Amino acid sequence: MHNERQEHILDLIDSKGSITLGELEETFPNVSSMTLRRDLILLENEQHIIRTKGGAVSSSRINIQSRDEPIYSFRELENMGAKKEIAMKALRYVERGRSMYLDSGSTLMCLAKVMEDEAYTIITSGLNIAVELLKKQKPSVISLGGSVNRNTISVSGPESIEHMSRINIDIAFMSASGYSEENGFTVSNVFESELKRSIIKKAKKVIMLMDSSKIDKILAFTFASRSDVDVVILENDTEL
Repeated sequence: MHNERQEHILDLIDSKGSITLGELEETFPNVSSMTLRRDLILLENEQHIIRTKGGAVSSSRINIQSRDEPIYSFRELENMGAKKEIAMKALRYVERGRSMYLDSGSTLMCLAKVMEDEAYTIITSGLNIAVELLKKQKPSVISLGGSVNRNTISVSGPESIEHMSRINIDIAFMSASGYSEENGFTVSNVFESELKRSIIKKAKKVIMLMDSSKIDKILAFTFASRSDVDVVILENDTEL
C-alpha cells in the first residue's frame, strides 16, 4: 500500500518518463534524501520503476524505446540536405585546441565529415563517428566505453557516464530526437538520456544540432531544456 507521497512520486515518473533525486528533493523539501531513496527502492521492488544513477525511470517507458526511433541506416538517409546545412553552420563553433564532444547521430556524422583535419581533441559516444574522425590525421579521438545501441551505433550506460566524469569538455555538439517547449529535448533511450544530461552539465558551451523535423516531436526521456543549451542550429534559419 503506497502512501500519498509515494503515489505522487509514481505519478511524476509516469508522466515525465524519468526523474532525478534532485527534482524529488525540490518537490518534497521537507522529506530527507534517504526517505526519498527508500520510496524509489519500494517502487522498484514493485516493478513500477527502474532506479538509475541519481534517479529513476518508468518501467512502462523502457519497453517502447526500440519502437520510438528508426535504426540509424534509415535516419542517415532522412533530411540529408538539412543535416549537411546544419553541419556547415556548426563549423563556425569548432575550435582548435579545445576539448570537444561530438554526440552520436547522423547530423553529427555530417559534422565529423566536414571538419578540417586539425589538431582537435574529440570525445564521442558514436562509434561510427570515431571511425570517421580517424580518417583524418591530426585529431585526437576518444571513444567512450559502454553498452552499444544497435539503432544509434552509439554507447551509453553507467560505464560511459563514469568515463565522462574524468574528462573535461569545452564545447559539446549535441543531438536530439525530438523537441517541444513543454518537454524540452528528448530521446527514446533512458541511458542515452542520462549520458547526454551528464555531458551538458559538464560542458562550458552546449550547441544543439537538430533539423526542423524534430520540432514538436516528443519521445520518452527529456535530457535538457532550451535554457540548458547555448546555441541551437537548424536549417534555413529556423529558430526555436
